[in-house]
Amino acid sequence: MTTSERTEPLAAGETVLDDATLVARARDGEIRAYEQLVLRFQGPMYRLALRMLGNKGDAEDVVQEVFLVAWRRLDQLQEDAAFVGWLYRMTTNRCLNVIRARKPVADVELDQQESAGSAGRPDRAAETSAQMTALTGALDQLTAEQRACWLLREVHGRSYEEIAKAIGATTTAVRGRIARARAQLAEVMAPWR
Repeated sequence: MTTSERTEPLAAGETVLDDATLVARARDGEIRAYEQLVLRFQGPMYRLALRMLGNKGDAEDVVQEVFLVAWRRLDQLQEDAAFVGWLYRMTTNRCLNVIRARKPVADVELDQQESAGSAGRPDRAAETSAQMTALTGALDQLTAEQRACWLLREVHGRSYEEIAKAIGATTTAVRGRIARARAQLAEVMAPWR
C-alpha cells in the first residue's frame, strides 16, 4: 500500500480519506485535514531528522518548522500527491542546513530499541546496544549529504529520484553518495557480521 493510498479516519463516524484528498482539503483551509496530515507524517519526519541531527531537541525543532512552513506554503504545492516527497525534501534540506551551521556532535541518539530476539537475554541486548553505538559512530563519520542519502534510501525507502529532488542533486550523485556511504558503513560494521 503506497502512502497516497493509506487511509486513516478523521474522527468517529467520518469517512476515511487518502493523503491527496487531505492535502486538497487543507489547501482549501480545512485545518482538521492538515492536522491529520501532521499526525500521519510527523513520526517519519522526526525519525529522519533525529538520525540526521542526532539531537532530539534539534529534530523536534526541525519537524515543527517543516510543518509550519508546509502549512504556510501549501498553496505552492503543484500536485496534491507530491506532498510526502515535499515533506521529505523540506526536512532533509532543513537538517542539512542545521548540520552545516554547527560543529559535528559525537553524541548521537538513535532509536535504540531492543530487538525481539534479545528480550530476556542481557548478552544479546548488550550486543545490540554495541551495534547501534557503532552504527551511530559510523553515521557520524559520513558527510551530511551521504548520511541524508543513506537514511532516505535505507531507512525511509525513498527512490533515487525522490532523494535527488530532496537534496537538489542528480540521481547519479545520489547513487554515488549512497555507494560511498554503504562502503564506509560496511567497513566500520564489518566486525558485527
